[in-house]
Amino acid sequence: MAIMTRSVLLIITLFVASGAAAQTPLVAPKLLPGTRSSVLSSIQGNAVTSSNAELGNTAVRLRDVRFGRIVDTQVSDKTGAFTFKAVDPGSYIVEVMGQDRTVLAATQVLNVNAGQALSTVVKLPFKIPPFAGILGNSTPSAAIVTTEAAASGLLATTTAGDPVSPGK
Repeated sequence: MAIMTRSVLLIITLFVASGAAAQTPLVAPKLLPGTRSSVLSSIQGNAVTSSNAELGNTAVRLRDVRFGRIVDTQVSDKTGAFTFKAVDPGSYIVEVMGQDRTVLAATQVLNVNAGQALSTVVKLPFKIPPFAGILGNSTPSAAIVTTEAAASGLLATTTAGDPVSPGK
């Protein structure tokens, strides 16, 4: 009887321990001293405005999407270029920060493998100026709005001719 009780306790202990291990959150792997640099990756890119102008001297940060932590923060150079070196393999996004520390734009999820170098572009979204209708009522401003809409993937259609439904 005592042997059976010990066996049951051992099984319960192993069961509980394996359940606790399954609930432990994943932790980003730490590289050991002497790890080859070829295991690490890099992410480089450019920060640009909605009209593709360079966005120089702007805070750019790298966020690990698995854990939500910020891995590195840099200031883009005068041409908007930035590089995050010695990045562990994983999934990341690059965020452009405003003066008030808000996120102005972000990339799609970037999946980086060991030793890989990725390149990306972080582009600010198009914003309509507050008095655009009053101050920008001209053919050039209409062309700019149309170009920005097309670049954003917007599509407008019009129907020509009379309605085909009877009585309308």
